[in-house]
Amino acid sequence: MFISDWIYGAFGPYGDIGMLLCVFLIFLIDAFIFPTLPELFFVIGFIYQPTLAFGLQLLAAAVIAEVIGFTTLYWVVEHIRVPQRIKNIADKYIKFLIVNDERIFLINRIAPMIPFAGAFISLIDEWKFSKAMFYIVIGCILKYGMIMLMSNFFFEYFSSDDATLYTLLFVFIIIIASFIATYIKKKRSGMIDD
Repeated sequence: MFISDWIYGAFGPYGDIGMLLCVFLIFLIDAFIFPTLPELFFVIGFIYQPTLAFGLQLLAAAVIAEVIGFTTLYWVVEHIRVPQRIKNIADKYIKFLIVNDERIFLINRIAPMIPFAGAFISLIDEWKFSKAMFYIVIGCILKYGMIMLMSNFFFEYFSSDDATLYTLLFVFIIIIASFIATYIKKKRSGMIDD
């Protein structure tokens, strides 16, 4: 998380705008380059300013960053020559999953199975970009909206220190549950041997 720490240190001290930019960059990097645990940074942003109004601004930053990140990766893959062998591997991988259409991006919020989603959207001929982006945006709003609402609940009904602790625990439980769900899904799909 070195890059995430650097971004938080660089932009966090600039107030609300800095925190929004920090969350935006974390989500952009997560969508376009490599995983960054965006849940953690989303909740750190919310802890900075625990109000629904700021939470909605964080949610908007997350959605916009994901749309830009996935679209950029999609565009890059569309404009480079990807060997047919890579396309075949991606297609076999997707067909191996129980849900193998664009709806996988909703499941991907709970049990991440599709890394570099923008690339997969480009590589899978049956998938439509607009439909995939619809599910990505809906999934982002549902997941991070739930995190925001639960965090807000903790700050409404508990002291600031307790609310911070409960919020961070809640996010860590979500992250751990995602890892477990991914493991179970991969094991059931035969991607992991006993």
